[in-house]
Amino acid sequence: MAKAGIFFAEGYEEIEALTVVDLCRRAGVEICMISVTGNDSVTGSHGICVKMDALLKEVDFSGLDMLILPGGMPGTKNLEGCAPLMEQLDRFYADGKWVAAICAAPSIFGHRGYLEGREAVCYPSFEGELAGARVLSKKAVADGNVITGRGMGCAIAFGLTIVEKLVSREAADALAGSIVYER
Repeated sequence: MAKAGIFFAEGYEEIEALTVVDLCRRAGVEICMISVTGNDSVTGSHGICVKMDALLKEVDFSGLDMLILPGGMPGTKNLEGCAPLMEQLDRFYADGKWVAAICAAPSIFGHRGYLEGREAVCYPSFEGELAGARVLSKKAVADGNVITGRGMGCAIAFGLTIVEKLVSREAADALAGSIVYER
């Protein structure tokens, strides 16, 4: 079974984060909601507080297949300001393991040099932060070991792309059908 970690900082975008968690769990992906705040509950940008599965300091990264960053403000800035998370993200990227980000969070990938020569998407006002990328206007894009999503309205497409890469295209298509979503 594939395993993923999704990271929560104060001010995360609730729909982007929880849609991915929901879709992964429906597809049989073991996904862990991880707080980078040191608290076991984290509040999103619209005041929704969610109890986490783990704190960052408790996570065994060697058991994860993918790291996922939801967007939102100031959530994206708070994720980028978390040095231990950025170290793990760099390690995953360098090792060719999956990294994924949606909305404002792909800007982190741009700042870290992950998008050079890759196709990528993000929230339109952050497109200038995708250094070296060929910026598209699709809902979600996978290029190499990097997955990016455009924004909250694209959270299902982003989540299904994650399922496709961690499980299979057939599983993602079946899941899309079961939730009445046209891919």
